[in-house]
Amino acid sequence: MAAKNSNKTYPVFTRLIERYPELESCAADINAAGDMLVKAAQKGAKFLLCGNGGSAADADHIAGELIKSFCKKRPIDKSLEKKLRKTDAESGALLAEKLQAGIPAIVLTQHNALSTAFANDVDPNLVFAQQCQVFGKPQDVFWGISTSGNANNVYYAALTAKAAGLKVLGLSGQSGGKLKALCDVCICVPRTETWEVQELHLPVYHALCLYVENSLW
Repeated sequence: MAAKNSNKTYPVFTRLIERYPELESCAADINAAGDMLVKAAQKGAKFLLCGNGGSAADADHIAGELIKSFCKKRPIDKSLEKKLRKTDAESGALLAEKLQAGIPAIVLTQHNALSTAFANDVDPNLVFAQQCQVFGKPQDVFWGISTSGNANNVYYAALTAKAAGLKVLGLSGQSGGKLKALCDVCICVPRTETWEVQELHLPVYHALCLYVENSLW
């Protein structure tokens, strides 16, 4: 399916701005991010996500909304459904009924053995970058979350992703920090205090995940 025109504001984002009027300042970037994510997902791309602290939790939250159903039913591919039923009539029927289609999303904070080994043996600031250069392909999207935009490990990952030809999406605070310069799109919510930035990040990424889901299913 074709991606929608980025010059218009989509209903899900209109509702977002109505509920959070201060996000009007980054409405164009939210629209652009939605278009970028949909185009990537339509091509079968995967999303690589990371952040620190609460932003790491946000990355995990986003992946959860992408990998499984968010608000709509997401039936699995018909050919897979048939193969499941053919392979094992009883268990295959259960899987065919309950499995959900999703978008591949890898949270770079989740690989504890790798992360601790690389941090100990090489450099803790490069753990996310290491994973980006292994997992990332040119059609993929790196989605970095940093409330200041200045987290070194997120910046190095974004730099690696950019060099490897990935699209780079940033979710940050008011200035965007040094992360902003590397981003194809950077959503800079109009707050500077960490917890206030994070409070605005949640409705933004919920709206983005909803837009992607509505566009694909």
